[in-house]
Amino acid sequence: MIIALAQINPVIGDLSGNLRRIQRYLEQARAADADLAIFPELTLCGYPPKDLLLKPRFVSDCVRAAEELAREMVASPAALVGYVRPNERSVGRALRNVLGFLHGGKIQAECCKTLLPTYDVFDEHRYFEPAESPSVIEWALKGRVHRVGVTICEDLWNDKRILGRELYDRHPPRELQRACVEIILNASASPFVMGKQALREQLMGGQAAELRIPIVYVNQVGGNDELIFDGASCVFAADGSVFARARAFEEDLVIFDTERADRASREPYPEDLVSVWQALVLGTRDYVTKCGFTDVVLGLSGGIDSALTACIAAEALGPVRVHGVAMPSRYSSDHSLADAHSLAKNLGIDYQVIPIGPMHEAFEQHLTPAFRGRPPDTTEENVQARIRGNVLMSLSNKFGWLLLTTGNKSELAVGYCTLYGDMCGGLAVISDVPKTMVYKLARWFNAIKGRAVIPESSITKVPSAELRPNQSDQDTLPPYELLDDILHRYIELEQSAADIVAAGFDEPTVRKVIRMVDVNEYKRKQAATGLKVTSRAFGVGRRMPIAAKFS
Repeated sequence: MIIALAQINPVIGDLSGNLRRIQRYLEQARAADADLAIFPELTLCGYPPKDLLLKPRFVSDCVRAAEELAREMVASPAALVGYVRPNERSVGRALRNVLGFLHGGKIQAECCKTLLPTYDVFDEHRYFEPAESPSVIEWALKGRVHRVGVTICEDLWNDKRILGRELYDRHPPRELQRACVEIILNASASPFVMGKQALREQLMGGQAAELRIPIVYVNQVGGNDELIFDGASCVFAADGSVFARARAFEEDLVIFDTERADRASREPYPEDLVSVWQALVLGTRDYVTKCGFTDVVLGLSGGIDSALTACIAAEALGPVRVHGVAMPSRYSSDHSLADAHSLAKNLGIDYQVIPIGPMHEAFEQHLTPAFRGRPPDTTEENVQARIRGNVLMSLSNKFGWLLLTTGNKSELAVGYCTLYGDMCGGLAVISDVPKTMVYKLARWFNAIKGRAVIPESSITKVPSAELRPNQSDQDTLPPYELLDDILHRYIELEQSAADIVAAGFDEPTVRKVIRMVDVNEYKRKQAATGLKVTSRAFGVGRRMPIAAKFS
């Protein structure tokens, strides 16, 4: 059997556009003499469709699109295509997450997802009813009847050896082994997290070796809101080795023959830092274009965060579609303005300077009577950040540019950012990138470009918001190496203060950082959508109460 892994980038809700994309890849699979083409989970509607699934017309249109596609598929190849349809039973949740087996001009079978994740960014029990039995397709091809097992994404994610515990009572791959299938096919929409591909290959390769059954894993690619899908679809031989691997972070079509011993294409998966860069570029490009924007705007402070964000945007969209704005105040240093200008020139992006000094003075003049008797504090500092946010939002409104925020994960974690100021924007590109990783990405970017696109002084100078004289981040925060270590333990590993102190950290520092994280939840609830690249990002995957007391 010749199988095509069609790793595509759908747009959520764009049923006609996704249908055309599927048809194009079917034509390529046909040209390669494929017998079967496999597409990712919920390909027709895009993943995750979230509460679009609660709209009856969305569901009925999705089913009609699948039926339309099936009517066209009279000749080879057959296809497994993901979509949603109503639950045929009167009991249970209203919908099913299915893979339709399309062949001979109609939908020959529909295979339902068995394991429905409800953790991290997933909430599939909200919508779907699980399959009652394993999905097996019997298919007569080339004079032989094939028994093919069909699974959808999470159906393969129940391995105690890898995950530490079984998450579900059922184990679809073992059920399919008992059903005597010759191969297991898996259509996935598995979001990117740094380091996750190694876990996937260990998980799926281990199951293929245990069951002595080849596994075909086809993953979605592309950015959908905060989630980024990295593709890297794989074929695992019955001994667990990787037989084939698709490219990461781009659409791809991989063809392999189950009857041939020679290996198909095995594209290398990028190492961790490079994978994060590619994920951020892809996530930015898709968020901007799928939301209907062409250009972006961002503030350029001369610091490393805005510099890295500008580099990602220029790579994602092209320099001509990126607009950088420097907004110096009375506290801005000359080198900060020079660094912002050098960065813009090196990238070839549009650049302008809009001084905020006069606006700041006007605010102070009008607020001083109201503030009488109270000394200056962060209130006056935040006024500057909010003026800058106003300037950038005005440009966004006037020209239809999407405003990118430039804050990193470390700052967002401890609230070292200003609501309605530097937090203004539609996409927070590096909000899941810790400050220490920002430095690593900046140095890596300059290295691959062979020159200091990001000025060296932006990387080496002491970080500062420049909202008061001689200010530095470390006036308020611990050194970033220490801060990021504590944040990783508290946020991603869910360690308590006692656990972190026991690991050798200073107790007052630990308790200060944890308190800053906890009391700034209200800020993060109002933050722009951020691209997820770590195992625990702020936003949909971390749902903490605001009005709460827990020490």
